[in-house]
Amino acid sequence: MTSLSTSWARIMAPVAGGDADAGVLAAASTLAAPFDAEVAAVYAPADVADLMPWMGEGFMGGVQVTAVQSLKDAAAEGERAARAAFDAVPYQHKAFTPLTSPVWSALAMEGRLSDVVVFDDQTVKGRGPLAETFQQIVADEQRPTLVARKDFKTGGCVAVAWDGGKEASRAMRTALPLLQKAAQVVILAAPASSARYFDPARLQAFLADRGIKSETHAISETGEPAPLLLAAAKRVAANVLVVGAFGHPRLQEFIFGGATRTFLNAADAPSLFLSH
Repeated sequence: MTSLSTSWARIMAPVAGGDADAGVLAAASTLAAPFDAEVAAVYAPADVADLMPWMGEGFMGGVQVTAVQSLKDAAAEGERAARAAFDAVPYQHKAFTPLTSPVWSALAMEGRLSDVVVFDDQTVKGRGPLAETFQQIVADEQRPTLVARKDFKTGGCVAVAWDGGKEASRAMRTALPLLQKAAQVVILAAPASSARYFDPARLQAFLADRGIKSETHAISETGEPAPLLLAAAKRVAANVLVVGAFGHPRLQEFIFGGATRTFLNAADAPSLFLSH
């Protein structure tokens, strides 16, 4: 058996100056601590450039000027609130980066230079100013993402949802540092609910070659795999569930729901480690 240690160096936490910032920063710090990684708090305000199509090309009247100034004032106030939440985090290896227009392109670059991006449970359910950012980070930028839910912690049980597909494979590979820090790793498989043939023992051997001991948990029931996997993760008391995201085209996921939406909207579920 060969132990191949991997690590993370930068954990990104997008913040918007709201009530969710403290929880996101705390979760990012919890994730970063075992690796002595930097927590990169990235403040993403509403972008003034988003108002330009509404204003009309080459024209700024009194209403438009007022709208722009209001947006700038809100961004400044949001930054002060985000900095206060950042300063309150006791984790020492951290940095605060405020973004300016164009906000999305700057945020995307920060994500590309980070190992994992952290969001809170409400944001991934479409609530709050960073809801669209979450979808872009996971689906468009394809960055490894942690959805931190209540009482998130590292070092406990991490479950890996496995169906042998490329999305599940990518999620598992990018989660290897987390798996190496886990006290227990459980491979969850629902072969009766998949049209694809796969052998969980192959993944178990793959992890063993990287110094990760794991056990397999086969789900015999049939039906939609996402609810079955969530129930199994609860049975093994997993703190984190590693899953591939957006296995179908995004439009199809949006229209039909899809497994990703089931994982994101589930109540009383573990934190999620997603990768597309």
